[in-house]
Amino acid sequence: MISRFHAELATAAATAAFGLVIAVGATEFGIGWGGAGPEPGTFPFYIGLLITAASLGTLAQSAVQRGTLGQVFLTAGQVKSIIRFVLPFVAFVAVSVFLGLYVATALYMFGTLALQRHYRWPTAAAIALGLPLFLYLVLEWAFQVSLMKGPLEAALGL
Repeated sequence: MISRFHAELATAAATAAFGLVIAVGATEFGIGWGGAGPEPGTFPFYIGLLITAASLGTLAQSAVQRGTLGQVFLTAGQVKSIIRFVLPFVAFVAVSVFLGLYVATALYMFGTLALQRHYRWPTAAAIALGLPLFLYLVLEWAFQVSLMKGPLEAALGL
């Protein structure tokens, strides 16, 4: 069980870290005023500071209202559902790097349809093979937008 208080703390800490990364990264491009106006990092720097300040405000507000934020944010069942969605997606991203987007899409679709949604295997296989083929025809052939390819596409000469 995750309480709303802990969820707000984690979110505020993550967004504060994000804001700090933006602000620090912006200093590499200059944040002052140059001869032609503001330097390139000025706007991102102030946006990073704004995100950090808002996050610190959320942290303070959560600390003050801690007693009223005790209700359940996520139950164990909800966390399990989120993990069942996130883990296959992370695997999809990892497989994409090594096998390309088309093969990863076919594997992801088959796994999602057959194992999670309980489609019949022939139906899941047809969709899992048809979607990457459709994407290839539309993106690579019609629009000439190349996506990340892996060893299978190289072996097929695509």
